[in-house]
Amino acid sequence: MPEPSAVDLPEVTVSESAGVRYLHLGTPWVQGAMRIAAPLEIELEYVRRMMVWMLARDDFAGARAVQLGLGAGAITRFCAKRLKMRTTAVELNPRVIEACRHWFRLPAGAEVLEMDAQRFVDDPQRAGSVDVLCVDLYDHEAASPVLDSAAFYRACQRILTDGGAMTVNLFGHNARFETSIARIAAAFGADSVRSVQPTKEGNTVVLAMKQVTLPTSDALARRCENIETRWQLPARKWLRMLRPVPPRAVLPSSPPA
Repeated sequence: MPEPSAVDLPEVTVSESAGVRYLHLGTPWVQGAMRIAAPLEIELEYVRRMMVWMLARDDFAGARAVQLGLGAGAITRFCAKRLKMRTTAVELNPRVIEACRHWFRLPAGAEVLEMDAQRFVDDPQRAGSVDVLCVDLYDHEAASPVLDSAAFYRACQRILTDGGAMTVNLFGHNARFETSIARIAAAFGADSVRSVQPTKEGNTVVLAMKQVTLPTSDALARRCENIETRWQLPARKWLRMLRPVPPRAVLPSSPPA
């Protein structure tokens, strides 16, 4: 299927309020945000929760992070500038990329690919090449994830390294949370998937790990303390909010793509 041309993609608008700059795709829905005085902080609560993958790793510097869906570039800025990771952002809409470069301080050293996220994860040459994958794919209506098939999540699992982790933002009035989580669990194994309690806005972040065993409670507590001290992210709060996949959400086999 051909990718849409620029004329088919939504316009990008930018607004500011109380020191925060917001990205919109031609609607009032917020697609990303940056505090102007502190661009390396993560402003939105659900985006902070998408960093829950940090619980699954001790090392960040030099690892490769990929963000599917650029938004306002918060994850890319944080991973590139604060965690010193090799970062790639995949974004279909060239207007979003241009807005991030002009208004949202997109790091000069970050790789930005203007392409469809499904095509990115389907590339066999990328198998086992990504340490951290953050998936936040919504259109201008923010009704449900743009890519949410069983085949998509299987491809996400394939491009991760052993020891890699993925976070996914599930949001929208048309989103079928149990089906989405079941598809992720079918790709990664139910024991390797956790969900974070929803935000008050309705975002549910899902953590999926590839051949990762979380450490003992004492070691995990030390990891949380390190994340909070060094990176000022609420890791202990994340840990309290993590939930296993409910049995009713586990499918016996992958549903149709």
